[in-house]
Amino acid sequence: MRGRPRNGSINPMKPRRSFEEGHRRKFLIVVDESQEVESALYYAASRVQRSSGSIVMLYVIEPSELQTWAGVRQVQLDEETTKAKALFRLFRRKLALAGFESIETEDVIREGRQAEEIVKLISEDEDIAILVLGAAIDAKGPGPLVASLAAGRTAGGFPVPITIVPGKLSLADIKALA
Repeated sequence: MRGRPRNGSINPMKPRRSFEEGHRRKFLIVVDESQEVESALYYAASRVQRSSGSIVMLYVIEPSELQTWAGVRQVQLDEETTKAKALFRLFRRKLALAGFESIETEDVIREGRQAEEIVKLISEDEDIAILVLGAAIDAKGPGPLVASLAAGRTAGGFPVPITIVPGKLSLADIKALA
Protein backbone atom coordinates (compact mmCIF):
# COMPACT_ATOMS: atom_id res chain seq x y z
CA MET A 1 0.00 0.00 0.00
CA ARG A 2 2.62 2.46 -0.88
CA GLY A 3 0.92 5.62 -1.82
CA ARG A 4 1.77 9.15 -2.64
CA PRO A 5 0.07 11.55 -0.25
CA ARG A 6 -1.09 14.87 -1.64
CA ASN A 7 1.99 16.66 -0.37
CA GLY A 8 4.13 14.52 -2.71
CA SER A 9 6.05 12.50 -0.10
CA ILE A 10 6.15 8.71 -0.22
CA ASN A 11 4.16 6.85 2.41
CA PRO A 12 6.45 4.07 3.75
CA MET A 13 3.53 1.85 4.83
CA LYS A 14 4.03 -1.87 4.31
CA PRO A 15 1.30 -3.62 2.34
CA ARG A 16 -1.32 -5.32 4.49
CA ARG A 17 -0.91 -9.11 4.47
CA SER A 18 -3.56 -10.16 6.95
CA PHE A 19 -5.28 -12.55 4.53
CA GLU A 20 -2.17 -14.11 3.00
CA GLU A 21 -0.97 -17.56 4.01
CA GLY A 22 0.96 -17.43 7.27
CA HIS A 23 -0.69 -14.17 8.32
CA ARG A 24 -3.91 -13.26 10.07
CA ARG A 25 -5.97 -10.17 10.53
CA LYS A 26 -5.37 -8.16 13.67
CA PHE A 27 -7.71 -5.62 15.20
CA LEU A 28 -5.85 -2.82 17.00
CA ILE A 29 -7.37 -1.15 20.04
CA VAL A 30 -5.79 1.58 22.12
CA VAL A 31 -6.00 0.81 25.83
CA ASP A 32 -6.39 3.46 28.50
CA GLU A 33 -8.64 4.04 31.49
CA SER A 34 -11.53 5.57 29.55
CA GLN A 35 -14.95 3.93 29.55
CA GLU A 36 -15.19 3.71 25.78
CA VAL A 37 -12.27 1.26 25.52
CA GLU A 38 -14.62 -1.57 26.52
CA SER A 39 -16.91 -0.87 23.56
CA ALA A 40 -13.96 -1.02 21.17
CA LEU A 41 -12.65 -4.17 22.85
CA TYR A 42 -15.98 -6.01 22.70
CA TYR A 43 -16.58 -4.97 19.09
CA ALA A 44 -13.13 -6.18 18.04
CA ALA A 45 -13.64 -9.44 19.94
CA SER A 46 -17.01 -9.99 18.28
CA ARG A 47 -15.48 -9.42 14.84
CA VAL A 48 -12.63 -11.83 15.63
CA GLN A 49 -15.08 -14.43 16.90
CA ARG A 50 -17.14 -14.21 13.70
CA SER A 51 -14.35 -13.90 11.16
CA SER A 52 -11.08 -15.00 12.84
CA GLY A 53 -8.01 -13.04 13.75
CA SER A 54 -6.69 -11.58 16.98
CA ILE A 55 -6.61 -8.35 18.98
CA VAL A 56 -3.60 -6.12 19.57
CA MET A 57 -3.97 -3.99 22.69
CA LEU A 58 -1.73 -0.92 22.57
CA TYR A 59 -0.91 1.22 25.59
CA VAL A 60 1.06 4.39 24.91
CA ILE A 61 3.10 6.06 27.63
CA GLU A 62 2.97 9.76 26.81
CA PRO A 63 6.11 11.75 27.65
CA SER A 64 5.74 14.11 30.58
CA GLU A 65 7.16 17.58 31.09
CA LEU A 66 9.33 16.29 33.95
CA GLN A 67 11.45 14.05 31.74
CA THR A 68 14.48 16.30 32.04
CA TRP A 69 15.41 14.38 35.18
CA ALA A 70 16.35 10.78 34.39
CA GLY A 71 15.21 9.44 37.77
CA VAL A 72 11.77 11.01 37.46
CA ARG A 73 11.44 9.72 33.91
CA GLN A 74 12.31 6.16 34.93
CA VAL A 75 9.82 6.23 37.81
CA GLN A 76 7.10 7.42 35.42
CA LEU A 77 7.96 4.69 32.90
CA ASP A 78 7.89 2.02 35.61
CA GLU A 79 4.54 3.24 36.98
CA GLU A 80 2.97 3.52 33.51
CA THR A 81 4.26 0.07 32.51
CA THR A 82 2.76 -1.44 35.67
CA LYS A 83 -0.55 0.32 34.94
CA ALA A 84 -0.51 -0.90 31.32
CA LYS A 85 0.04 -4.52 32.38
CA ALA A 86 -2.79 -4.24 34.92
CA LEU A 87 -5.12 -2.85 32.24
CA PHE A 88 -4.18 -5.68 29.84
CA ARG A 89 -5.01 -8.26 32.56
CA LEU A 90 -8.28 -6.46 33.37
CA PHE A 91 -9.39 -6.38 29.73
CA ARG A 92 -8.50 -10.05 29.18
CA ARG A 93 -10.63 -10.90 32.24
CA LYS A 94 -13.49 -8.79 30.88
CA LEU A 95 -13.21 -10.60 27.54
CA ALA A 96 -13.39 -13.97 29.29
CA LEU A 97 -16.40 -12.91 31.38
CA ALA A 98 -18.18 -11.68 28.23
CA GLY A 99 -17.73 -15.05 26.49
CA PHE A 100 -14.60 -14.21 24.48
CA GLU A 101 -12.17 -16.44 26.39
CA SER A 102 -10.79 -18.01 23.20
CA ILE A 103 -9.81 -14.68 21.62
CA GLU A 104 -6.05 -14.26 21.33
CA THR A 105 -4.60 -10.95 22.43
CA GLU A 106 -1.22 -9.33 22.05
CA ASP A 107 -0.03 -6.63 24.46
CA VAL A 108 2.10 -3.75 23.21
CA ILE A 109 3.51 -0.91 25.32
CA ARG A 110 5.04 2.07 23.52
CA GLU A 111 6.49 5.37 24.67
CA GLY A 112 5.75 8.51 22.66
CA ARG A 113 2.86 10.55 21.30
CA GLN A 114 -0.24 8.40 21.01
CA ALA A 115 -1.21 9.14 17.40
CA GLU A 116 2.39 8.74 16.20
CA GLU A 117 2.84 5.42 18.01
CA ILE A 118 -0.41 4.06 16.56
CA VAL A 119 0.77 4.83 13.02
CA LYS A 120 4.25 3.40 13.73
CA LEU A 121 2.81 0.14 15.05
CA ILE A 122 0.52 -0.21 12.04
CA SER A 123 3.50 0.47 9.79
CA GLU A 124 5.59 -2.21 11.51
CA ASP A 125 2.91 -4.92 11.77
CA GLU A 126 1.53 -5.75 8.33
CA ASP A 127 -1.22 -7.91 9.83
CA ILE A 128 -2.99 -5.00 11.54
CA ALA A 129 -5.97 -4.43 9.29
CA ILE A 130 -8.39 -2.33 11.36
CA LEU A 131 -8.12 0.23 14.15
CA VAL A 132 -11.13 0.06 16.47
CA LEU A 133 -11.87 3.09 18.65
CA GLY A 134 -14.65 3.71 21.13
CA ALA A 135 -16.42 7.07 20.97
CA ALA A 136 -16.64 8.95 24.27
CA ILE A 137 -19.89 8.72 26.15
CA ASP A 138 -20.02 12.31 27.43
CA ALA A 139 -21.41 15.29 25.54
CA LYS A 140 -17.99 16.94 24.99
CA GLY A 141 -17.43 15.12 21.72
CA PRO A 142 -16.17 11.78 20.44
CA GLY A 143 -12.94 11.89 22.45
CA PRO A 144 -9.50 13.26 21.61
CA LEU A 145 -8.18 10.16 19.86
CA VAL A 146 -11.26 9.75 17.66
CA ALA A 147 -11.19 13.47 16.85
CA SER A 148 -7.51 13.48 15.95
CA LEU A 149 -7.40 10.25 13.92
CA ALA A 150 -10.84 9.68 12.46
CA ALA A 151 -12.02 13.24 12.01
CA GLY A 152 -8.73 15.12 11.85
CA ARG A 153 -6.62 15.98 8.85
CA THR A 154 -4.97 12.54 8.88
CA ALA A 155 -8.26 10.68 8.42
CA GLY A 156 -8.22 10.59 4.62
CA GLY A 157 -4.69 9.23 4.46
CA PHE A 158 -4.81 6.86 7.43
CA PRO A 159 -3.18 3.51 6.59
CA VAL A 160 -6.05 1.20 7.67
CA PRO A 161 -9.81 1.56 8.13
CA ILE A 162 -10.94 3.02 11.44
CA THR A 163 -14.06 1.63 13.08
CA ILE A 164 -15.65 3.91 15.68
CA VAL A 165 -17.93 2.16 18.16
CA PRO A 166 -20.45 4.25 20.09
CA GLY A 167 -19.51 4.09 23.76
CA LYS A 168 -23.10 3.73 24.98
CA LEU A 169 -23.80 0.45 23.17
CA SER A 170 -24.46 -2.55 25.40
CA LEU A 171 -22.53 -5.78 24.97
CA ALA A 172 -25.64 -7.38 23.42
CA ASP A 173 -25.93 -4.52 20.93
CA ILE A 174 -22.25 -4.80 20.02
CA LYS A 175 -22.50 -8.57 19.52
CA ALA A 176 -25.55 -8.08 17.29
CA LEU A 177 -23.80 -5.45 15.16
CA ALA A 178 -20.39 -7.07 14.81
